[in-house]
Amino acid sequence: MEQMKSTPTLTDFSRRRIEIPLAEQWVLRSRAERRSYQIMVAQPLGSPPPSGYPVIYLLDGNSVFGMMVEALRLQCRRPDKTGVLPAVVVGIGYETNGPYAPDRFYDFTPLPALDFKQRSDGTPLPEQGGAGAFLQFIEEELKPQIESEFQIDRNRQALFGHSLGGLFTIYTLFSKPEAFQYYIAGSPSLHWNPDYMQELERKFIAQARMQERPLPARVLLGVGELEKTHVCRNCERANELANRLSAISAAIGVEAEYKEFEQEGHVSVLPILVSRALRFALHPDK
Repeated sequence: MEQMKSTPTLTDFSRRRIEIPLAEQWVLRSRAERRSYQIMVAQPLGSPPPSGYPVIYLLDGNSVFGMMVEALRLQCRRPDKTGVLPAVVVGIGYETNGPYAPDRFYDFTPLPALDFKQRSDGTPLPEQGGAGAFLQFIEEELKPQIESEFQIDRNRQALFGHSLGGLFTIYTLFSKPEAFQYYIAGSPSLHWNPDYMQELERKFIAQARMQERPLPARVLLGVGELEKTHVCRNCERANELANRLSAISAAIGVEAEYKEFEQEGHVSVLPILVSRALRFALHPDK
């Protein structure tokens, strides 16, 4: 008797891993401190413009690289309609399968915390205080490598960071404002050593007033509405910072704006902020 053939199942067909188009990653170890970073890069289709592509350097790349790349891929197809130009996205992450790594506490904080030593759940905080070395790594090692492999417009560079990454973004603005032209700080942890950050802000403003030319920097501080009740008061701190910078924009050249997104919290604000950041940093008219 002829044996009946079974109906094919899904496991009978070839399956392949889903990948982000035109994206790659590699590990880069910093020369000064020998710290390892997972570098993720996505480039647009087609040839770059004569000036090169704009570039967005993205902190916590493990958590938001895919989100930003896909949002950009959809929106940059019609810059005349969406207000978003094609760009290179550079995610800076860590060798982990999770969205975050403890290393971010060290890389994103200028100094160890003075006011608290543990997390809200009582566990000790990871090592902190390496923001200066991390910024040096970005400027002296990562950027040269990216610019040697991709055509980059050095006059259209953006830095995107959220939470502690937002703190690092503001730290970079204050300590090396010429490093980027666009600074996007989402829900920045401005409660981290606020006295130090305020002193850094004062020095930044004093030096900016002495410059012959205004600083070509634009700053977006974005938060979720539901964060306003948090004891850290970071929404209030971010709003006040934007107001202080806006008040002296004519004198120093820095433009700052504060955006509060309705019905969003500390984490849920990220997709909206990513989309807003694209129009902020990649608009054809800016």
